Amino acid sequence: MNTRERYLSVLNFQKPAGRLPMFEWAWWWDKTFERWQGDGLPEGMQDADLFDYFGLDYLACVNATTISAECPKPAYHGAPRIIGEAGYDAVRPLILNDALIAAIKGEALAVRERHARGDIALRLWLDGFFWFPRSLFGIENHLMAFYDYPRLMHRMNSDLADFELKVMEEIFPIITPDMVGFAEDMSYNHGPMLSRAMFNEFMAPYYKRVVPYIKSRNIKVMVDSDGDVAQIIPWFLPLGVDGIYPLERQAGVDVAALRRTYPKLLMMGAYDKMVMSKGEAEMRGEFERLLPVMKTGGYVPSVDHQTPPGVSLDNYKIYLRLFAEYCEKAVL
Repeated sequence: MNTRERYLSVLNFQKPAGRLPMFEWAWWWDKTFERWQGDGLPEGMQDADLFDYFGLDYLACVNATTISAECPKPAYHGAPRIIGEAGYDAVRPLILNDALIAAIKGEALAVRERHARGDIALRLWLDGFFWFPRSLFGIENHLMAFYDYPRLMHRMNSDLADFELKVMEEIFPIITPDMVGFAEDMSYNHGPMLSRAMFNEFMAPYYKRVVPYIKSRNIKVMVDSDGDVAQIIPWFLPLGVDGIYPLERQAGVDVAALRRTYPKLLMMGAYDKMVMSKGEAEMRGEFERLLPVMKTGGYVPSVDHQTPPGVSLDNYKIYLRLFAEYCEKAVL
């Protein structure tokens, strides 16, 4: 089986021949890459080269970018780009525009041939309806905006839904992604950062506009949120969302418990990145924890976020050896 066939097989709760796909769904931190260069990584390698070097399968990503490079950038992480209606009006020509769609089409065309051959699996990454307003308001102002600017919040998410539908109308004739992931990051280590009532008012209506279009093409839909996602899963399932990732262990996420509660939930990630610097015994123990779920289908094992720079190149190679071993065990 090729990479795409393996991935689709798991997403459909089927058993792929030989082994599960082996992904690092989020590319490596720049600090990790720098560490590995000091550890003896061959010179001249770029991020994309590492997939072949490490023998990993490649889950490519076409990112439906919503904000152009010309849009004013905040002074620091979490700072606002806009304040209020006037601020949104000022940047509106620089976001969610046709030039961005043309660039997204270019990304799709660049991977179309490899995807058609099955050399890669493909994820279309869309901004979610929590993520997008936050990227304009900034972190703190966004949380206040549910109360301070409710009309604007609806306007922004309606504009986003229109843009994403237009993106997909342009992209899907070129290439059919194997999965669409919504970037959300709406949870932290104690659960969601908004109430279900707020979710139902400000986010659910727009998922109801976009998700059916994706599902009509028989494409799986997943949500990407860090933190403890246990509470938000039942919020998304009625909207047609199929799964969630990356299932961070540090936030207390128990992938086995999720599988018992949601037998048909698609999941990706869940491997505790914090054990990867501790040696083979700890890494093997983490794979043993995940193996029963790996055998159930519908779960793509991967590091539960980017591999941290505390992981040496030698330890990462141990991880990869164990990864291959357990991806084979999962289909026996």
